[in-house]
Amino acid sequence: MMTRVVLGSASSGRLSVLRGAGIEPLVIVSHVDEDALLAAHADAPAADRVRVLAEAKAAAVAATLPADVAADCVVVGCDSMLLLDGALCGKPGDAAAAHAQWQAMAGRAGELLTGHCLVRVRAGRTVDTVSETGGTTVHFDSPADADLAAYIAGGEPLRVAGGFTLDGHGGWFVKSIEGDPSNVIGLSLPLTRRLFERLGLSVGELWRAPGPSTDLQRRGTAR
Repeated sequence: MMTRVVLGSASSGRLSVLRGAGIEPLVIVSHVDEDALLAAHADAPAADRVRVLAEAKAAAVAATLPADVAADCVVVGCDSMLLLDGALCGKPGDAAAAHAQWQAMAGRAGELLTGHCLVRVRAGRTVDTVSETGGTTVHFDSPADADLAAYIAGGEPLRVAGGFTLDGHGGWFVKSIEGDPSNVIGLSLPLTRRLFERLGLSVGELWRAPGPSTDLQRRGTAR
């Protein structure tokens, strides 16, 4: 039996990163109260707060796996937020918040933090858990008012961490990055590879694992 990779996220960016790197995961979306978790860890360092979110998401998915998947799999949970002026910025949610977010970060730099948690499941039970946070510095440009208005009107920045993307329309307004680009998209490949290795898993073997069936792929709803 080959180890299945389960992505506990509705993020199209994370799914694209894994697919582009040779892994076709089963997607089962987590359902956790992110606001409550952040509030409970309000005094923790920013890197720990995003890691706690990733751990909660991975654990939630691991607890609801179908029996055939739980026989041998690894669940990948992630959460991303932008650290700017000492504060963590999540998804703006509405146009006004997205505009305020861009007013704060245009022409400046922030650190995109992505918490990663991998849960190893065998014979229906969790046998190991590893987690870590990756950070990438993002230097933002200053978009023209008309371009920023069009970007926000398109809806993309409302539903992504920090109000921007690197691999979407927001890439027009990112001047440069320092560090791992896949971490900005939502899943750091080198960090995830190291976590796989800590669980005794080889990326080369996971490349050859079969893809998920269509019915299982559709489990869960957008977070």
